[in-house]
This record gives sequence, structure tokens and C-alpha cells, in this order.
Amino acid sequence: MKRGYQQFLEDETTRKVADHYSARTNQTLEEREASPIIHLKKLNNWIKSVLIQLYTRPGDHVLDLACGKGGDLIKWDKAKVGYYVGIDIAQGSIQDCQARYNGDADQNQRRKKKFSFPARLFCRDCYEVGLDKALERDAPFDICSCQFALHYSWSTEPRARQALANVSALLRPGGTFIGTMPNANVIVKKLREAQGLKFGNSVYWIQFDEEHAHKKFRSSSPFGIKYKFHLKDAVDCPEWLVPFHVFKSLASDYGLELVFVKNAHEFVKEYLQKLEFVELMTKLGALGDGNSTMSKDEWEVASLYLAFALRKRPE
Repeated sequence: MKRGYQQFLEDETTRKVADHYSARTNQTLEEREASPIIHLKKLNNWIKSVLIQLYTRPGDHVLDLACGKGGDLIKWDKAKVGYYVGIDIAQGSIQDCQARYNGDADQNQRRKKKFSFPARLFCRDCYEVGLDKALERDAPFDICSCQFALHYSWSTEPRARQALANVSALLRPGGTFIGTMPNANVIVKKLREAQGLKFGNSVYWIQFDEEHAHKKFRSSSPFGIKYKFHLKDAVDCPEWLVPFHVFKSLASDYGLELVFVKNAHEFVKEYLQKLEFVELMTKLGALGDGNSTMSKDEWEVASLYLAFALRKRPE
């Protein structure tokens, strides 16, 4: 009975996350530019673009887990990928992604975007069910991507394992898994520095439940450490800590070896040393001068995330 109630709570939380993202509407260009975190959004897009450019080759087959409303379709198009499969738990997001792929997402666009690659889109909980049968005719993939969403699998160990099992089963040997997610080390450090269980600034806050009042987390229980995350004009739902050393170890169980991991601040510092990525940053307009650059509070939010790449071991 206890397990049944626990499963109910997990299902309810998963549904709330799906409903949150499904309900978010596609914004016009004017609405996007007016966002209080517009420069943070642009920086996140830059980080994702750099990851894609670093690890994707023309003609690659791509699996995009938690693809959302298709905001990264243009990035994959610029990388000249050969085939794309997008999967998301939210039906509304998949419908919006399909509309964007078809060129119908934003009636205010000056021109309708036509993508150079064929695509298939599915509504699935890729952390709950195996995907190898559903995608049997699409696999193997050269690249798997999961951007700002993998931590939603960390509510339980079975979900975390299913997420990594899907990545491993669908990637070709030598294929690459790229992604971004919250940096548990930074979040826990800020929690311990805070007076209570809530911390943040003018654009975000994170709050832990009373069960974590001691602000210590046992290494024997690395799953299901929930907190509430609110980010203006973006996120307002439960999330879960992902201790990266545990993630790395678990990924290795599925033949996925770490290539690199960097906090977002470190990532920006390193790749802004390369001219092509400086030009991309200038084009996106995330960092600049005066009012054209991100605020101190947005930059603090950026520190809450990390970027990673894993490679599937050759057979």
C-alpha cells in the first residue's frame, strides 16, 4: 500500500512537470526580448549551440530527449544533421515542436523556416519506459542530447537508470551524449550558506522542504532529493538534485564514459577563447556592454548549471 501511494505521488509530480511545460505558450519575438531573463536565455542557447557544434558532424542522426517545443531545431539544422528524432513527455510541447518543424510555430515570423533534415516526433516519458522498440527503425544514433531536463529523471533510481539505459541502447558505439543540467554542488553550497531553506535573487529562488533542514545529504540516498525551483518567465516546478559523481558512476554502468563536465561559468570562459564562438555570442547578444549584457542576478543563475559530454564505449 505504501509503495502504491509513493508511486501515486511520483506520477502526480511527473504530471505537474509535464503540464507546466505543455502549458507554456510560444512567445513572439517582442515578448521574448522583453523577458527579465532574456540574456540568460541567450546564454543558454549559446551553450547548447557550442555543445552541438563541438560534437556533431554533418549527416549525424540525432536523438533529442525532452525536446520541448523544438527550440533547438535551428541549431541542429545549422549543424547539418541528417536525421532527427525528438521525444518529450508533454503532448502540447510535441504539437508545438511539430508546428515549428512545419514552419507554422510563429505567425509573426518574417519567413517560414524549412528544415533540411527529416524528423520524427514522439510523446513519451523517456525516463519511465524503454525506447528501443519504439525507435528500432531509427537507431542507432550518432548523438543523443538532453538539455536542461535530465534532472527530472532523478526522482527515483529506476527512472534515472531508465534514462541512461535508453541513451545507451540507442547510441551507436562511439556515439556521444551531450547535455546540460543543474549543478548539485553549487545548489547545495548555496543552500548551506543560506539562513534558511530558501535562497535566490531578483529572478530566481530555490526552496528545500523541512526534511532537509539539516542541509546534509547521505551518499547512500542520492535519488529523490527534491526542491522547488522558480525562475522568472521560465520555470516554476519541482526538480531533483543530481550528484554528478553518482551520475558519472551510473552512466558508466551503461557503457557511457565521461568526456568532460564544466560549470556554465567555466564553459563560457573556456569557449570564449575561440573566435567562432565569440562571433556566435556576439550574434546572440547574451554578453555585451551596458544594458546589452546580462545582469549580475542572471549570471548567478547561470552558475547553477553545468554542461557535460559522455561517449558510449566502443564494442
